[in-house]
Amino acid sequence: MRLERQTGFSIIAAIFLLVVLALLAALIASVTGMQQSSGQLDLQGVRAYQAARAGMEWAAYQVLDPNDAIPACGLAACPASPQNLPALAGSLSGFTVTVTCTQTANTTEGNRNLRVFQIVATACNQGGSCPAAAPTSDYVERQVQASVAKCKDSTAAAPRCSCG
Repeated sequence: MRLERQTGFSIIAAIFLLVVLALLAALIASVTGMQQSSGQLDLQGVRAYQAARAGMEWAAYQVLDPNDAIPACGLAACPASPQNLPALAGSLSGFTVTVTCTQTANTTEGNRNLRVFQIVATACNQGGSCPAAAPTSDYVERQVQASVAKCKDSTAAAPRCSCG
């Protein structure tokens, strides 16, 4: 009885196994890259939020006049709108913050004057003003809004004119 040798089957199985392993490695590399990119965009989003919040707090400080520095117990006006804040430092460098402020109410009750302001701060990670005209794939933008009210009593003794 004569046995015929069959050759070539092992090489086909080895090539198939190499192709499957190569595809699996490519898939793992792709998922890892997307996960790293997503994590970086999440971090940039948090930084953009903090930059927008800094812009909102800057504008609120301008209109609330915490030191009652406005003479004759007057009320502050909105800062020029839109206002691009100076360059931010530290981990917020590279972000542009645009702040808009509108006065939504101005009322007088007796000797008390009340102003309400709507502040919108927008931060983005591209130069110029926010929103960017031509955003790139790593573009991140966050917006923070707040309504702020300030009351002053015109008959109170300066410099403390705040109501309350």
